[in-house]
Amino acid sequence: MIVTKQKKIEEILGFLGPYKKILVVGCDGCTQPPRSTREADTLALLVEMGSKVGGAAKKCSATTVVKQCDNQIVASALNPQIVGYDAILSLACGIGVQVLAEILPVPVYPAQDTMFMGSQERELGTMDERCKGCGECVLYRTAGVCPVTRCAKGLMNGPCGGCFKGKCEVTEESRDEKGNVKILTHDCAWYQIYEGLKKMNRLDLFRTYTPPKSRLISTPPRQVR
Repeated sequence: MIVTKQKKIEEILGFLGPYKKILVVGCDGCTQPPRSTREADTLALLVEMGSKVGGAAKKCSATTVVKQCDNQIVASALNPQIVGYDAILSLACGIGVQVLAEILPVPVYPAQDTMFMGSQERELGTMDERCKGCGECVLYRTAGVCPVTRCAKGLMNGPCGGCFKGKCEVTEESRDEKGNVKILTHDCAWYQIYEGLKKMNRLDLFRTYTPPKSRLISTPPRQVR
């Protein structure tokens, strides 16, 4: 189970500033409370109204997908719909935002903060951790790449000195069926953030300072009622 909380409309309007035509995408997946068609329509209306008050009117449309965390569903459902849009505002959790940012050719921004994530058992395959539910989502200024989760050191203001050819200096050991040890390397999150912002022509965001995170928001163990 994933629990989310919508960001304040002022914050959303702030990072959507450069864009005129926005597609608000709901998610029919596992977030609670639900963030589907009705919520996407409502948020699109709020963004339009708020932008008019601020003097920079935006045009918003709304849609929804079954699961934003499924790359095949996202690609087939949204690629035909995004033509002519400047940006996407996602109502998914932090995982869905990152999947959209990886697959779609337009900037993707989070409309929510992910507060809590439960567990899911899988008999086959692997799953990559993409979101820690920190409650202070910064994906709108990191090109849809979460530094809290995808940086081995959790750095919030740029890379360390250990990045080499786009790879992190922190490695991981894995064993195959025969017991042979493999050394796994991972992409440097901040290298990915830089390249993503460069493609978006938003390298100004790379220089944005992120203050220390409030650990009170996500201190374990937590209970959600």
